[in-house]
Amino acid sequence: MKPAVNDASARQDSGGPSSVARRGADRNDRPRRADGTELERDIAGLVDRSTQDLQLAWRQLHRTGPPPGLSRDLMIRALAHQLQERTEGGASPALRRRLQTLAAEFDKRSASFDPDIMPKTGTMLVRQWRGHTHTVLVREDGFEYEGQHHRSLTVIAERITGTHWSGPRFFGLTKRASALVGAAAGR
Repeated sequence: MKPAVNDASARQDSGGPSSVARRGADRNDRPRRADGTELERDIAGLVDRSTQDLQLAWRQLHRTGPPPGLSRDLMIRALAHQLQERTEGGASPALRRRLQTLAAEFDKRSASFDPDIMPKTGTMLVRQWRGHTHTVLVREDGFEYEGQHHRSLTVIAERITGTHWSGPRFFGLTKRASALVGAAAGR
């Protein structure tokens, strides 16, 4: 077993630029490579680096050491992903929010949540409420209602009704529990 690298030695400069992107750096300022050969060489070079060098690259990227028990292979894969993300661009903010929503709903084990019924960008959601028609436009970065941007349908549903409502349920984007029970029985 190799001794742990202390923080002081991890902060020492190796003399050359790091091949790993730093957190918070602007992706749009990075030039795209003309071909993938340089990226492939950088990724292949990770395998040849010592575990100590990989840990140093991890510290430069995350400002902390790798999690205890993280295998060398997984560290290489994570660093390779960061290199690809730096070169090719990462996930859009809308995709990141969508993934966070899916993860949160999965953690809650919400029976009514179905990611397949999330409307696509540009979809108009229409709901009748107390004699008025309310229209919401699904945008890449949230929702638009009466010319104002909102991050969630729940905020819009509360604004319309004056009380707390589940936005997806208010606009009919969830499956009913009875439909879920019937679907589970048919499996």
